[in-house]
Amino acid sequence: MKKHIHKTIGALLLAGTVFSSSCTKDFVELNTNPAGVTDEEAMGDFALVASFLAQAQRAIIPENVGEYQVAVNLSSDAYGGYLAAQNPFVGNANNLTYALVPGWYSSLWVDRYIRGMNPVYRAEILTRTDQELQDIFAFSKILKVSAMHRTADKVGPIIYSKYNTPDASDQIGYDTQEDAYKQFFKDLDSATTILSSLKGKPVSAAMLKSDLAYTTDNYNHWLKFANTLRLRLALRIAYKDAALAKTEGEKALNPSSGGLMETNADNCFIALSTDHPLNIIATTWSDTRMSAEMESFLLGYEDPRLAKLFAPATDAAVKGKFKGIRAGIDIDAKSRYDNYSKPLPMQNKMQLMIAAEAWFLKAEAALRGWSNAGNAKANYESGIESSFGMFGLQAGSYKTNATKKAIPYLDPKSTKAGANDVLANSPYLSTVTIAWNEADSKDRKLERIITQKWIAMFPDGDEAWAEYRRSGYPILFPVVVNYSGGTIPTNPGIRRMPYPEREYNSNSQAVNEAVKMLGGPDNGGTRLWWDVENKKL
Repeated sequence: MKKHIHKTIGALLLAGTVFSSSCTKDFVELNTNPAGVTDEEAMGDFALVASFLAQAQRAIIPENVGEYQVAVNLSSDAYGGYLAAQNPFVGNANNLTYALVPGWYSSLWVDRYIRGMNPVYRAEILTRTDQELQDIFAFSKILKVSAMHRTADKVGPIIYSKYNTPDASDQIGYDTQEDAYKQFFKDLDSATTILSSLKGKPVSAAMLKSDLAYTTDNYNHWLKFANTLRLRLALRIAYKDAALAKTEGEKALNPSSGGLMETNADNCFIALSTDHPLNIIATTWSDTRMSAEMESFLLGYEDPRLAKLFAPATDAAVKGKFKGIRAGIDIDAKSRYDNYSKPLPMQNKMQLMIAAEAWFLKAEAALRGWSNAGNAKANYESGIESSFGMFGLQAGSYKTNATKKAIPYLDPKSTKAGANDVLANSPYLSTVTIAWNEADSKDRKLERIITQKWIAMFPDGDEAWAEYRRSGYPILFPVVVNYSGGTIPTNPGIRRMPYPEREYNSNSQAVNEAVKMLGGPDNGGTRLWWDVENKKL
């Protein structure tokens, strides 16, 4: 039987009840309210729409610690080179050693649809024809793109434009990743058009109640966010569809668009209802530590941000030093690396996008010759300065240092002699320096931009992994142990996550069509639409 939205809303929903369902096409079904509270009554003080959008904002990157661990920390964080697990989960045959765990990768799908797409969809339904709530309609569009581009960038084709529209066979169809991206841009068009018309006007009570990131100048902040998001997505597809990328990128860069995020006052952090999940994973559960790549780059660059991000190790072998773990290694017991460097406590807010990223995006856009992108060197250095400013630091001579490079990673506790070492002559050790060099090739300049952007965006593992696959930078260390059975290449590494079993059980015709769209088997080795093999700037 096809499922449709009920006309009444449960009182428990207003108290923050988690949305649940038995299958993808049931995501929009909610129980009838036994107390008889109607949408109109619940909307009286905007509590309904605010509750929807609060849940959506906190699901873009999940605040729930269990979901964050399996959907982000034990996938993107490791694949993007930020963090690694010292716990040999599932006998060390897990995501980090490319033995992908179905219960783990299904979480990213469930969370983004039930807690992200579902409430945003309902907020859109409630506001699309209400002229007094067009700001909320625009906000919903931005949040939807923010959440679902991350899903597409992990799996490929997704359910987007056909959400909650089952066909005659009761199947919910997928969009190709190309079509999904084109729809992302259209949704951003709708949102920015509305927000541009509201600039300078008093912020509505509904927006103030719904927005978990900003307390003043909300319309301007989210307009800048939307433009920066557009530029992020434009560059994401630049190797695959250069013409569309340039068109959308220049739309974001156009001075009449409302501008990009520029200062740290524009940074977007979503207030959480609980402790930051990384704090619990790193300390309470003691399940994640600094990566070998972070050690290699930050120590090699003598980067003062290192001490702002991680704690020194307490292990006797490396006590007082900053020491990371290489992902995808042979780990016999959690105790082996448990006292290596862990991330320092995060504030109770989730980083969605920062001004430093906007500057690095502009630097790459300038490198590509896009209109209104400015000067690549100036943008690059502004990105470094913006990142340093987040920690109360001055970039000073750091950004002009032309000699410091990443250093080799050596593991004094390897279970196999030499197996986890990266020697100085390793092809997997970056040689890029910090200072901008106009004489360098475009690809060398791009490596410099992406490497510094990678440092600045920590701890956003979703973006780190996406940018690594998209550009090939920064240079990361390949796994040592590969249990994929040959489906995932050790180098350049995992490319995507498979579709969850629930899709094959409940939406089988549609997901099988999605695999055809993917153009390869539904495993971690198949490249996404924008992930081209031979990249040429």
